[in-house]
Amino acid sequence: MKGLVKEKLPRHLAIIMDGNGRWARQKSLSRIEGHIKGIQAVRAVVTTCRELGIEFLTLYAFSIENWRRPENEVLALMDLLQRYLRKELDEMLENNIRLRAIGDLSSLPPEAHDTLSETLKKTAHCDGMVLTLALSYSGRDEIIRAVRRLMADGEEKGIRPEQISEDTLSNYLSTKGIPDPDLLIRTSGEYRISNFLLWQIAYTEIYVTDTLWPDFGKKDLTKALLNYQSRQRRFGLTSEQLAMEPG
Repeated sequence: MKGLVKEKLPRHLAIIMDGNGRWARQKSLSRIEGHIKGIQAVRAVVTTCRELGIEFLTLYAFSIENWRRPENEVLALMDLLQRYLRKELDEMLENNIRLRAIGDLSSLPPEAHDTLSETLKKTAHCDGMVLTLALSYSGRDEIIRAVRRLMADGEEKGIRPEQISEDTLSNYLSTKGIPDPDLLIRTSGEYRISNFLLWQIAYTEIYVTDTLWPDFGKKDLTKALLNYQSRQRRFGLTSEQLAMEPG
């Protein structure tokens, strides 16, 4: 990690953690064993991001579409979620990490929902890093929910259509208060967004690696961050315009 420039690190890193099933299949293991191994990668990445001083880390843990997977796999994933939260709570508190969650949390099984709620509450005071888990999440669903809340407030508070801006809608999203991701990493070599943070990644840099998520570690994360630091973020401007900007 010596080559990384602290001032050029992404403030917000988002990751689509993909490849647990393929990792397990390659090793003639069950998909559940792949997910268990994936938890170890989560722990390594969270620790590294905290050490680097990355302020926001968002992990795509479980999509709304994932509910269609075999029942035994879904139940195992919910059990792994609870085990992870219980095991990592002390670590989060010790390292000043606040946990947040986005998605249709009401659809989680009661025990998983209660464990999540307890962890959210116990880490609410932490301000060293924000770790957001996207659970039962869909980018389209998030936008629909935001529009519904905005329309309801519009009727109650008299918000006119011409008063609605990007900032207005952003304030109704689950990620309110969190800056848009600077970098999105997707593992396993798939070139898809998979319905993740559709509104928020409008100008996010995207990095795809063939590494399967269970094998993704500090070296892979460093490689992605170095690649990010080699890019010029233009946000619709030309390189010449950026060169003329002060600082």
